[in-house]
Amino acid sequence: MSERVNTLIIGGGAAGIFAALQIKALAPDARVVVLEKQAQLLSKVKVSGGGRCNVTHACWTPKELVQYYPRGRKELLGPFHKFMTGDMMHWLSERNVPTKIEEDGRVFPESDNSQTVIDCFLAEADRLGVEIYVKEALKQISTSEDGFDVQSSKNAYRAKNILWATGSTPSSLKLLEEFGIELTERVPSLFAFDIPLQWLHGLAGVSLLQVRVTLPITGMETHGPLLITHKGLSGPGILKLSSWAADELAAAEYQFRILLNWVDAEMDEIQAVIKKARAEQGAKKVLATPLFSLPKRLWKALLIAAGIRDENWADLTKVHLSDLRETLGAHDLPVKGKSTHKAEFVTAGGVENKFIDFTRMEHRQVPGLFFAGEVLNIDALTGGFNFQAAWTTAWIAAHAIAEKSVVTQP
Repeated sequence: MSERVNTLIIGGGAAGIFAALQIKALAPDARVVVLEKQAQLLSKVKVSGGGRCNVTHACWTPKELVQYYPRGRKELLGPFHKFMTGDMMHWLSERNVPTKIEEDGRVFPESDNSQTVIDCFLAEADRLGVEIYVKEALKQISTSEDGFDVQSSKNAYRAKNILWATGSTPSSLKLLEEFGIELTERVPSLFAFDIPLQWLHGLAGVSLLQVRVTLPITGMETHGPLLITHKGLSGPGILKLSSWAADELAAAEYQFRILLNWVDAEMDEIQAVIKKARAEQGAKKVLATPLFSLPKRLWKALLIAAGIRDENWADLTKVHLSDLRETLGAHDLPVKGKSTHKAEFVTAGGVENKFIDFTRMEHRQVPGLFFAGEVLNIDALTGGFNFQAAWTTAWIAAHAIAEKSVVTQP
């Protein structure tokens, strides 16, 4: 015999657990059950921000906030008017998890420990009476006269409502497709670029505050910090480009070229700085006088790429000067693959947004089936924005479910 529940939440991550808390707070008599396939709850919360949990971003107007979402920008504008970054910070503060805003706008718990957020969520779930079961995988779902019949690896349920919050888990997406839900192809977002150049790998750990990266196959361009890794390039500037161009880079099978402007300056300015250095420091070694405050290791590598070794500034030819300008301002590099932090993996694609009523997060063709978080075709740049989308969509879904639940209990 099936267990009867008001709301069955599939997925014990950020969106799923947060939604469960909201439903129970608004409709205390509703039975809310969370099923999590893995042994650990809130796994992305645990690793986010290097273990500190980047809960959101200090952006205070919906119109500004949606600009950080390559997919979902239009759909999230309304929901952000109902539950925003400040609302999440206030919710945590009311539960003794004060937050702080860092210089780059990222918001973390004052404890600098993601476990603080996890403990808060689980304590709240226990207080409200949310039922959470781990190591229980979804196996089958079908509609019934009064909702849904669900078979898990351990039990059978009959639920009036289902909230799907599984993120990009392939097995759960396959079940959605089998159930008849239309999906947009899932592709990676927020990844580093693998560049097969040994001289670059030798610079691993070098970082720059402001670099311009151009993607010729799309014409897209980003500006921001850059980090050289043992496999290629990462950092906010690269991650931003990977997010905006996620579909195009997947179509190119992650084989493409980028142009790096190492100093994020116009070519005329670069040429002027080089010309001034040649005029004023002619007797000095080019290697000993890095321009634009570039790190010495990187400066040496760029000089070699421009064909310059032990020359003085006065010895540089017109070809040298031209090649140095091009290397600094439009360095052509090959990308051959991508690297992602598996625990913080983000994808584009998912449930088609056009089928979702974003005032309720309910599927337009399947009443009672709600969605929240990354399972939707919504993704964002790095910096706490993906979590904010999870909190907001979970909050919207929870309020819609609770409104139904107060009227009709199972």
